[in-house]
Amino acid sequence: MSQNQLQPPRLLEHMRTVIRARHYSLRTEETYLSWVKRFILFHGKRHPRDMGAQEVQQFLAYLAVEGHVAASTQSQALSAMLFLYQQVLKHDIGWLHDVVRAKQPQRLPVILTRDEVAAVLRHLSGTPWIMAMLLYGAGLRLMECMRLRVKDLDFAYNQIVVRDGKGQKDRVTMLPQHVKAALQQQQDVQHLHTQDLATGGGGVYLPYALERKYPNAYHEWVWHYVFPAAQMSHDPRTSIVRRHHIHKLVLQRAVYAAVRKAHISKPASSHSFRHAFATHLLEAGYDIRTVQELLGHKDVGTKMIYTHVLNRGGRGVKSPADLLGASL
Repeated sequence: MSQNQLQPPRLLEHMRTVIRARHYSLRTEETYLSWVKRFILFHGKRHPRDMGAQEVQQFLAYLAVEGHVAASTQSQALSAMLFLYQQVLKHDIGWLHDVVRAKQPQRLPVILTRDEVAAVLRHLSGTPWIMAMLLYGAGLRLMECMRLRVKDLDFAYNQIVVRDGKGQKDRVTMLPQHVKAALQQQQDVQHLHTQDLATGGGGVYLPYALERKYPNAYHEWVWHYVFPAAQMSHDPRTSIVRRHHIHKLVLQRAVYAAVRKAHISKPASSHSFRHAFATHLLEAGYDIRTVQELLGHKDVGTKMIYTHVLNRGGRGVKSPADLLGASL
């Protein structure tokens, strides 16, 4: 085996280390490494340091012209290439403005009416129902909902603190009254946490360096996921057996089945609840800036630190989930 064939794995391990040092998510880590592998294979296993902007442009153009990938997929590959050269190899290849771009489709989101939302929710039960209510009633993204921890639910002020959302931003949104009792009952899963510790499990996963900063926090109940997985699993980064959050397919499959049972012809998904959240708030007369802040689309600024003094979460906005009333 030649020396060149031995170099890519070492490069990938170095890139993995750099990614983790910057606290990127595991999904981003796996995605970036996958694109770098494809880039190396595309150019006949040449080492990236022996290539540059021209080879990157050729790869990205191939994805758009021959691979027919979506614009978002090509942008993802571009981000991986820029990270590789700028952060790992410390080689400036510019911003590649001349890359052949995949066409960005102009699609409208799938919006469910209030009646349609209620119809879908009637065909959900248990944990999927609670999660769907939070997507619609609080405007959460799917991953934000799955990653909720016990400490993020503030029942006294009726609000949810979304930690490390998209763009690594925190924000506050409302906790729907309609799902409050169910969420409090959901915390009955505390017995799982106690059972994990009693059987020698590694407790719950802690993000970044918190496990070193707070060495005993992994067995504290407040760090437990609100929606824990049914089974323990190996942490892919440390191999420690831990209790992680529920898998996204649990909700996605439940919503897909509920949409079919409700006889809704729209191609709705779990993310459609978040679109409905924004649309229904705007229909109710709330200004777009307020909705943007609740969705986490922009930096909410320093004023959001005062929302905890209100007796209603999320800037005092009443959740659209609480307007469904007798429809459920």
